[in-house]
Amino acid sequence: MQKVVVGMSGGVDSSVALILLKQMGFEPIGVSLKYCIWKNEKNLLKENICCTLQSFEIARAICQSLNVPYYIVDVSQQFQKKIIKYFIDEYKHNYTPNPCVICNQQIKIEELINFAKNHGIYYVATGHYGIIKRSKKNKEVYLCRAKDEKKDQTYFLSKLSQTQLRHLILPLSNMFKKDVYKFAKQNNWKMFASTKQSQDFCFVANKSLPDFLLTSIGQNPGNIIDNYGNILGHHRGLHFYTIGQRRGINLSQGPYYVKGFDIKHNNLIVTKNVRDLQSTWIMLNPYHLINKEFTSKKSFKIQVKVRSQDRLTNGIFKPLNKYQAIIQLKQPKTAVSPGQFAVFYKNNICLGCGRICQAK
Repeated sequence: MQKVVVGMSGGVDSSVALILLKQMGFEPIGVSLKYCIWKNEKNLLKENICCTLQSFEIARAICQSLNVPYYIVDVSQQFQKKIIKYFIDEYKHNYTPNPCVICNQQIKIEELINFAKNHGIYYVATGHYGIIKRSKKNKEVYLCRAKDEKKDQTYFLSKLSQTQLRHLILPLSNMFKKDVYKFAKQNNWKMFASTKQSQDFCFVANKSLPDFLLTSIGQNPGNIIDNYGNILGHHRGLHFYTIGQRRGINLSQGPYYVKGFDIKHNNLIVTKNVRDLQSTWIMLNPYHLINKEFTSKKSFKIQVKVRSQDRLTNGIFKPLNKYQAIIQLKQPKTAVSPGQFAVFYKNNICLGCGRICQAK
């Protein structure tokens, strides 16, 4: 039997992925990655939600019940240097980071592959919802949207390279979430029946984020202004805000939304009109194309989303050079945040992604 390293989060998806692989004739090896957390009394998270002690215990129990070897790999130092540092650096420069996209590329999938290589194993698998298609014609690997469109996670895998995708297996590709829970129930895995997925960042609670930014970056007070330059109030630092944000502006006669940043004069620009938040083109720097067949084209039609749960919008992708590209949208998008990732598709194929650096 061919061995495969399975990333185990202690959740229902990775657990079902493991047993499916065993049924497919693979010899799975369970591996949980141990990340770090912001160690501060103001952090409402006591453990990194991706790797709590409870999740390790569940993953270990699942593996033991199936007679599967199980390992925990400490990648906390790598996580600190690459993900948390990236997170802070983006906020310092008034960008809104997306750590999950970066983590999948630089930590999660990469470290699973490294573990596999060190043990003479080629394939790794996760419980992500997406489809991997391998072309015999051009030997390229294609990342495609999952059967369950509501749970599709190709947005978060869009920065993976051809090399990484060649090693990756996604066993849940043709399953719906309800079927995954049904499968778990059939195996008497009662621990997943009432489990809810956290909406926090894995290393800091959302409610603790202002305290994290205050501790990591500090304050830089300035004025809040409207479209005409009128001073409406004061802010404590541009890094505490993101485009489209409504909460935390603390102005009367609202609601107000963050429209943009006047970095030169340290002004936060706000508006009452949601239409002011709409963009018809997006500048990317850098961008990443997964498949070679698209790297030589001067422009091509795409569908694009700027958040994981965003609707797909038609557009034209135009590379300017090997680092920068422009997306011209057929319909405007609201609250496009620099620092986030625009992920683009052609039909069901994920073509890649780009870091948003500007939108108008």
